[in-house]
Amino acid sequence: MASTSLAAVRKIRRAQRADGPAAMLGIGTANPAYYVLQDEFPDYYFHITKMEHLTDLKDTFSKLCRIVGPKKRFFHHTEQLLNTNPAFIHGMPSALDARLDIVAKAAPVLAASAAAKAIVRWGRPATDITHLVVSTNAEARSPGADLRLAMLLGLRPNVCRSMLQLNGCSAGCAALRLAKDLAENNHGARVLVACVELTITSFRGPHEGDNFDTLIPQALFGDGAGAVIIGADGLHPAELPLFEMVSTSQALIPGSEQLLNMRLGEGGIDGDISSNLPRFAAQNLEGCLRDAFRPLAVSGVEWKWNDLFWAVHPGSLGILDHIDSVLGLEPRKLAASRTVVREYGNMLSATVIFVLEELRRQMDEEGDEAEWGMMVGFGPGFTVETMVLHATKY
Repeated sequence: MASTSLAAVRKIRRAQRADGPAAMLGIGTANPAYYVLQDEFPDYYFHITKMEHLTDLKDTFSKLCRIVGPKKRFFHHTEQLLNTNPAFIHGMPSALDARLDIVAKAAPVLAASAAAKAIVRWGRPATDITHLVVSTNAEARSPGADLRLAMLLGLRPNVCRSMLQLNGCSAGCAALRLAKDLAENNHGARVLVACVELTITSFRGPHEGDNFDTLIPQALFGDGAGAVIIGADGLHPAELPLFEMVSTSQALIPGSEQLLNMRLGEGGIDGDISSNLPRFAAQNLEGCLRDAFRPLAVSGVEWKWNDLFWAVHPGSLGILDHIDSVLGLEPRKLAASRTVVREYGNMLSATVIFVLEELRRQMDEEGDEAEWGMMVGFGPGFTVETMVLHATKY
């Protein structure tokens, strides 16, 4: 009896699982309409916060804005919104509820805009989505953006929802990793990943105690949303895989907790970002990449770093420069990441989805002979997320 039951359980388990590897079937991105040019941002920032008397600090901030790399950044919080909510500028505890109220209304709408584009490119109705994974660093409520997003898109009531909060910049890669597992372990599943970020939760004005490191978030982060549809088997004729998701890994670099961390407090989202992070990230990346590619080495796949295509979360231009140097990459290899950080800044979890979209555009328009690739994300901890990708044109 026991052996019969065990055989039945295993048969059920096999029937539940997908036959093939997870693949990205549609990608969409969105930004708020409002943006500020980075060259003008120091004047804007010190004017709107009424801190123009801190001239030395403004000079430091101007230098920082040039170094991190964006040409412009998009924001939900306009000058008018900040003028009507002066408590946001000073990080007053009484403003936290108001910040979260804004996010609760705006984040699902922005996420829905990106998701709608991904669904159109996927080619099937939203009601065919079986699982929803939402990631954000802007919200701390339940139910949150996942429920509102499901309602806006008209997803079916029994869609399986998962929410990731405060996972930092690597959250986009973490959400895609979770979606890969869901798609491959649920026959016929179609997973919608939506990453949405609004920096109204972390915006604050400068103060006399600030320095180069403490002002990095105000000079680098922007708002945006990215969405990806993922499935593993039973592909409909309308479904065209973009990237196959081959294997994933996550590594925590010991003793690095102080280099990058974040927390929700009375004044909103705050954290620590060390100016030494770009060098540290690059120095520890190669070992993580070799571990990530071990399954391919076992399969007999031979590779060099320049043989791959790359979808790297562009925390800043500095991180990309150090990665280029350490891995000896050709200039074009990180072109998608450089384009995204230049045009949008760092949008935390959503950024890597923008990179995937730009990478696919470049591969289609300019051609790329790389069959295998790597997606990389960095986050608090210090955590490195990696995913081996396979170009579906092969």
